[in-house]
Amino acid sequence: MPSSGSAVDAESTRHGGPTAPTAAGAESAGVGPDSAARSGTGQSAAANADATAEVSDAETPGAAARSTALPAAAVDTDTDADPDSAAPTGDVPAEGGAVGVPGKRGRRRATPAPEPAPVLDDAELRGALEAILLVVDEPVSELTLAQVLEQSPERIGPVLDEIAAGYTAAGHGFELRRAAGGWRLYTRPEYATYVERFVLDGQSVRLTQAALETLAVIAYRQPVTRSRIAAIRGVNSDGVIRTLVSRGLVEECGAEPDSGAFLYRTTTMFLEKLGLNSVADLPPLAPFLPDDVEELADATR
Repeated sequence: MPSSGSAVDAESTRHGGPTAPTAAGAESAGVGPDSAARSGTGQSAAANADATAEVSDAETPGAAARSTALPAAAVDTDTDADPDSAAPTGDVPAEGGAVGVPGKRGRRRATPAPEPAPVLDDAELRGALEAILLVVDEPVSELTLAQVLEQSPERIGPVLDEIAAGYTAAGHGFELRRAAGGWRLYTRPEYATYVERFVLDGQSVRLTQAALETLAVIAYRQPVTRSRIAAIRGVNSDGVIRTLVSRGLVEECGAEPDSGAFLYRTTTMFLEKLGLNSVADLPPLAPFLPDDVEELADATR
């Protein structure tokens, strides 16, 4: 008759594997109750680790390959050691840079201050001013010259005065003078006949006597209306005024408050053509007035 142990082994073999050993079998196999309890605890810990890894995979899809079949402690260690999982404390991604890249600070690179322009000596500054004044077609201000040459405006005026004085002392056929708020080279009045002969050469386009009279009235009485000009000249001057406006010598400058009539004044071109800095430089009228001007004025009233 077979023993009970043989029956148990046979039954276990028939069901496909060994069954859990009995207490007696465990003791005979050298595995006591404490060992069995430790084995059960290890299996429970492994099951918990697998469950934790599965939860971690579900929460972080990108970490599936890294966390599969790793215990929870290993997953936590990798997460703490991974520099991509958290940026270092205090690091801010730079503007326009990649987010999450460690080591880049949120600071803009300071733009270096432009180097100051070199200060020209007096001789070079004088030559540069003369070169510019030879090519300008209208008076140029001291501020414009200072900006072009990148020099202090306080230096430009004295140097221009020195140049003008040098031309006058040397007796050149041209001179440098202020005109229309700026500086420009002009031929000297004593050589005007030679310049006219060369430039005009019989093809002069001069203002008529009526235009000159009207221009003089506007220059000395500006701003002035058409009716006032006509009263001074004694004739209608509308056509002449239109001619002066078309040539750029006269312009409208608002309206009279009482009558609403247009007011006229001279332009910057007028000052430029005459070589004047302002209308205050116009010659006085007294030497050109007749002796009986008061009688004529009373007669026109």
